[in-house]
Order: sequence, then C-alpha cells, then structure tokens
Amino acid sequence: MSLVLDAGAFIALERNDRALWRRVDDAHLDGSPPLTHGGIVAQVWRGGSGRQSRLAKALLGTIVVPLDNGLGRRAGVLLARAGLGDAIDAALVALCRPGDQIVTSDRHDLAALADAARLRVDFISA
Repeated sequence: MSLVLDAGAFIALERNDRALWRRVDDAHLDGSPPLTHGGIVAQVWRGGSGRQSRLAKALLGTIVVPLDNGLGRRAGVLLARAGLGDAIDAALVALCRPGDQIVTSDRHDLAALADAARLRVDFISA
C-alpha cells in the first residue's frame, strides 16, 4: 500500500498539518515513501526560497514519478472512460494500485477516475 499525494496534500503539509505529517512519517517507517508525479509538483511549487520550506521537505521524502508517455497514455484512457478532463488528476489515479491511499482535498473527481479504472483505493481528506 502506498500513500499517494495530490496537490491538496502538499498544501496541507506546507501549512504544517500535523496529522498528515504523521502519516507521511509512518509511510517512511513502513519503508514505503509517499508517491506523486511531476504534474502535481508543478501545481504547488512556486520557487521556494524559504517560503516553501515545509513543501521542500515533503518533496525530498516523496517519490516523484515523471509524467511521461506511458503515464500520460494511461491517464488519457482514464479521462475517456470517466468523461473528465483533468490530466493531472487522471495521472495521479493512474499511478495507484489496489489498496493505495490517496490524500486529497478534492475527492470527487479522483473517485470518479478510480471508479473508471475499476480500482479500489482509499481516500484521506487533506
């Protein structure tokens, strides 16, 4: 099981959400660091320079998968199945495996994409 982080999760970490930091720390202790993709990073990163020190720390401990051709194609198929248009969300769901936990502040579209993928994942509110 992996902890999969969307933009809302990183924003919560940047705001020092202690409960979420504990989840992230627990994932590391279990030997399964959190996972996201580069498109999510683009949604939250604004250059750092001290302003985003918590976000920078969270990203250092996160596996960031490239949004490459393969992931992009899987995301596109999910978008077609779900009738949705957010490629960043679709790519996040395309990263997931059964039983993963997605930390999000916007469950609605991610749940529709998971249903389209016939994928059972758990959602954690950020």
